[in-house]
Amino acid sequence: MLHSVIAAAAEAEEAVNPLIPAIYDIIWSSFVFVIILLFFWKLVLPRMQKLLDDRAEAIEGNIAKADDAQRKAEAALEQYTAQLAAARVEAGQIREQARADGQQIVSELREQASSDAARILATAKTQIEAEHQAAITSLRSEVGTLALDLASGVIGESLNDDARASAIVDRFLADIESSENSAPSAGKH
Repeated sequence: MLHSVIAAAAEAEEAVNPLIPAIYDIIWSSFVFVIILLFFWKLVLPRMQKLLDDRAEAIEGNIAKADDAQRKAEAALEQYTAQLAAARVEAGQIREQARADGQQIVSELREQASSDAARILATAKTQIEAEHQAAITSLRSEVGTLALDLASGVIGESLNDDARASAIVDRFLADIESSENSAPSAGKH
């Protein structure tokens, strides 16, 4: 019995192979495959290709725009850097000019202060000399009057003659001045 079952199975295996379809299935499947292939080839593939081309073109356009924006940004950065460098140079020049102007102003003020001090000193010397001369004149007249009064009292006569009195006073003062001048020079020897 086992032989008969094996023999029946061997006959059945030869008749139907589950891995190889029947010839009509292969023909109809090939026909449907060719129709689907033509449908995809004529309708779906061109649309997909157009969609992919549009997408690639959009991406390339965006890349070109991005490159252009990058070049513009780099140019703007270079321009900004150049302007910043120029501004720094100009600021340095302004600082140097301010320093030079400050030094010039200080120099002018010193010169003006020196000239003002010299003018004030000259004015003070002139005023002191004038006051000295006024004091000498005043002292001469007072000393002269006192000397005449003293001489009148000593001599016992009146010295009312102005020319004579003036000559006596001048001689008296000249003697005093000569004794004052000889006293310091005697101390130096």
